[in-house]
Amino acid sequence: MIEGKFVDNLPKVYGLYTGGFIAFILLMAILEQMGVSAETIGILFVLFTIFIYAAIGWLSRTMQVSAYYVAGREVPALFNGMATGADWMSGASFVALAGGVYFGGHGYLAFVVGWTGGYVLVASLMAPYLRKFGCYTVPDFIGTRYGGNLARFCAVIVLVVASFTYVTAQINATGTIASRALEIPFEVGVWFGLLGILLCSMLGGMRAVTWTQVAQYIVLIIAYLTPVIWMSNKQGFGLIPHFSYGDAVARIAELETVHGVGTAATESFPRLKILTTLHNDPGTGMAAWKFVTLAFCMMTGTASLPHILMRYFTTPTVNAARKSVAWSLFFIFLLYFTAPALATLTKLQVLDPNLATGIIGKAFADVQALDWVQKWSSVGFLAISDSNGDGLLQINEFFMRPDIVVLATPEIAGLPYVISGLVAAGGMAAAMSTADGLLLAIANALSHDLYYKIIDPKADSRVRLIVARVLLIVIGAAGAGVASLKLTGILGAVAWAFCFAASGLFFPLVLGVWWKRATRQGAIAGMAGGFLAGTFYLYYVYTGGTPILGIDHLRFGIVGMPVSLILMIVVSLMTPEPDAETQDMIDRTRIPTGKPILSEEH
Repeated sequence: MIEGKFVDNLPKVYGLYTGGFIAFILLMAILEQMGVSAETIGILFVLFTIFIYAAIGWLSRTMQVSAYYVAGREVPALFNGMATGADWMSGASFVALAGGVYFGGHGYLAFVVGWTGGYVLVASLMAPYLRKFGCYTVPDFIGTRYGGNLARFCAVIVLVVASFTYVTAQINATGTIASRALEIPFEVGVWFGLLGILLCSMLGGMRAVTWTQVAQYIVLIIAYLTPVIWMSNKQGFGLIPHFSYGDAVARIAELETVHGVGTAATESFPRLKILTTLHNDPGTGMAAWKFVTLAFCMMTGTASLPHILMRYFTTPTVNAARKSVAWSLFFIFLLYFTAPALATLTKLQVLDPNLATGIIGKAFADVQALDWVQKWSSVGFLAISDSNGDGLLQINEFFMRPDIVVLATPEIAGLPYVISGLVAAGGMAAAMSTADGLLLAIANALSHDLYYKIIDPKADSRVRLIVARVLLIVIGAAGAGVASLKLTGILGAVAWAFCFAASGLFFPLVLGVWWKRATRQGAIAGMAGGFLAGTFYLYYVYTGGTPILGIDHLRFGIVGMPVSLILMIVVSLMTPEPDAETQDMIDRTRIPTGKPILSEEH
């Protein structure tokens, strides 16, 4: 039996949870062998996991401000690292990253390099100091450090735009999963996914999201590793493919040469057209420049994203915040190290005619009759066409959206459908966990920093929490509406979010800690100037403008960040330096020990 405080029993609680989830997987496998339909198993997986997350959200409900905003600052480093891993393992990482590598090759690894490297910046420049400062939100730090409501308001604007762009990508991912698992249109699936997201976050705020995200990480990592290990063993690469799939890469290169790689598929199916800006010859200087600039935008964006930085406000001490970053990197590494292997083995399953699952070069009618081809085609994520009339499926006559590569892998590889259900549950967990954090970041910024700090400073805790919950619903509904329009793919929306955050927040955050001379006027100029410059460049490129120096719409942070830095330095030097009290506060912020500078209810 579990005795004492919940926090003291976390290993036992989540150990029991993991055992129960594995037992559920085995039960689904038994039901599949007994003849239960694949559709029923998929529905049971999605509904069961959403029910568990919603139950955690209900049990974690609170009307305490500190628990709602920062989980009571009682989350141990290990579990905060796991929650951060889930927060980070978004629909982009789980659902779309391997698909990007599948279609775009090595160029898409810039996302991995940037996202992982960003945590080095978080650990060295941000997390411990923001925790020492003692704020609830990123705009709270900006507003308190620089003073004045205008600086706080600018930070809220950047946060809302970046986080809203990011949350549409997560709702997009939940819609993709729900549309296949439940066999409903994508436009309906996004609303189903939103319902699950709101059930997890609305009642308990950061407390509920934290404990839900720990549970979600367990589901998503089991779901991601299982099909890769199974495929690797099936193809003869051993149980640990991460170090042994080099032969698979060589075989794919050989097969692509035999089959030829064209663009006819994307021309034939414009609705399914993917981003091709990263698919360059790896030997060219432009390809190297694009790789570096994308990685840099993702790195600085990681260190600027409010929903990630919020996670380090929940640890009990400054030292725990440092340890939490280290654990975060470990849990994130497990998935990122696996993504290239998954993409490689899945591509081999499709291309290799010696494998039972290979479809390229096979009779078009036989491929068209495959169950997984029919199911994914019916919901608009896959298309094939015998365009040359030879009766055989050529490589440029087959196209699937990169967003479904991971989700379709078990079916492509001919694995039991229970694995497909498991992967769908894992993808839903990844997208929901990030969406929870993002919606909470937006709602908290608007309710705490805009409503409470600027509009109604006398509002009591009950009113503030009601405002936060109403905003969660409104923002979530708006995100689902935008996601249903399919304005860009999941990775594209994520890249935009990172560039928005980096353009407007990176230097005001970094210099706010490390440069005492930074002033309120400089911070406002840096946030507004960088954000507007980046946004204008995105509009210019996205509407048909010619990219300057290869800086396309995925990398517009390269334009916004220099503008932000220059404006912040120049304007700060032209205005009076901060008062002695503010400079002393900054000095104390850099000391890694001691109590937070601000009180819990500042």
